[in-house]
Amino acid sequence: MTDETEGWADQLRANRAEKDRFLAEHRQSPIPPDDRDDFDGLDYFDPDPTYRVEARVAVYDDPDLVEMETSDGRTVQYRRVVAFEFDVDGEEYTLQGYRQEHDDSDGVFVPFRDKTTGQQTYEGGRYMELEPDRALADGDEVTIDFNLAYSPFCAFSETFSCPLPPAENWLETTVEAGEKDY
Repeated sequence: MTDETEGWADQLRANRAEKDRFLAEHRQSPIPPDDRDDFDGLDYFDPDPTYRVEARVAVYDDPDLVEMETSDGRTVQYRRVVAFEFDVDGEEYTLQGYRQEHDDSDGVFVPFRDKTTGQQTYEGGRYMELEPDRALADGDEVTIDFNLAYSPFCAFSETFSCPLPPAENWLETTVEAGEKDY
């Protein structure tokens, strides 16, 4: 690894350790209180810079409403605001990015499934959140770091209701990056 890659991996490990502390100790942890004493951290895929991909942005001028099923059988609505096109292992893929209906921020919610879902990762899929420093525009390039993919709170406890990735965000590839199943 180069010095830059090693620095990125060290920062990723530090962020993971901080999350593990939160899950073990914080009163708002999604891990049930009775399970926290035995919790010694999540399982993660090793940091892998090949899963930090450059994605081309396509912004939807008139974002459609998308109904997403939730882990407790309800539906929630999000707006499909942007598409990210990227390559993994020489194959091109697209993920849709969403915002809640009345969210005016520049943040983008990217729920997805891949071939690890239900095997090595949470059966309901994983999430990524992008926080660009400005509004995205057609043709922009952004880094999508699958090493930051995480399980939603409903992976830890049935008391949470989480949106499930819609079929348009089911990747036909294996993404061995980010959090593994709890």
